[in-house]
Amino acid sequence: MQSARLDVRKTHKLFIGGAFVRGESGRALAAVDAAGIHLDNFCHASRKDLRDAVAAARSAFGGWAKKSAYLKGQILYRAAEMLESRAAAMAAEIARAGVDPSEARREVDAAIDRLVYFAGWTDKFAQVFGAVNPVASSHFNFTVPEPTGVVVVLAPDEPSLVAPVALLAGVILTGNAAVILASETKPLPLLGFAEILATSDLPGGVVNILSGKRAELIPHIAAHKDINAVVDGSGDPSAQAELRQGTAVNLKRYARRQNPAEENPYSILDSIEFKTAWHPIGV
Repeated sequence: MQSARLDVRKTHKLFIGGAFVRGESGRALAAVDAAGIHLDNFCHASRKDLRDAVAAARSAFGGWAKKSAYLKGQILYRAAEMLESRAAAMAAEIARAGVDPSEARREVDAAIDRLVYFAGWTDKFAQVFGAVNPVASSHFNFTVPEPTGVVVVLAPDEPSLVAPVALLAGVILTGNAAVILASETKPLPLLGFAEILATSDLPGGVVNILSGKRAELIPHIAAHKDINAVVDGSGDPSAQAELRQGTAVNLKRYARRQNPAEENPYSILDSIEFKTAWHPIGV
């Protein structure tokens, strides 16, 4: 007589510094679908995990920012290739949370398109948003966009894959390093996307993915002095108020995204700085 066996529930890890870690507290939360059925487990990030993720992003930032625009574009395109190869599995993951399978597949296709779209901007944003400025003196005057540093991204609850992918791609294409906090209610697609990033050519630490309670981590994000900018796609008014208060104290940049899943080149402006240089003519 064959004995019945229990399903092995997957516990999705945090993704920090290119490695999958369980989190310093060992806490985990249950991911459920719209009917309350237990799907899988995911790690509950703590303040220490946030600090570790920011440190990993800061360590990766310098090397990533120095890579050529062409290479950054190729790496983003490689992530699109990897997502394309796992499209069916990612669509099934989205559908498990209660999304219609055909809609889930359209969302995966849209996420692939966002990666390709933003990959194409790596060698164009400097020309589009930079400028050669007319000045009265005998100088060349250039304004050049540069990455701002470590950027925290807050993912919305829906759509659960294309929105965080679009937010991440728009942030890292310029040379920033990112820490993204996954949706509280539908974290599994983004945590699954971490496995795609881990097997792509993206250097470890450029993207770090946390999951857990948004309300628990927001105060620490707002107060952390080594975070240069926050891109908020969560749509959470309480998070917005607390983050704005924190950025007023330590001068982080804060940008709220109303439509985080869209293809919008102007979203690149949320996480870049403009540097102006003067050069004497004839020297």
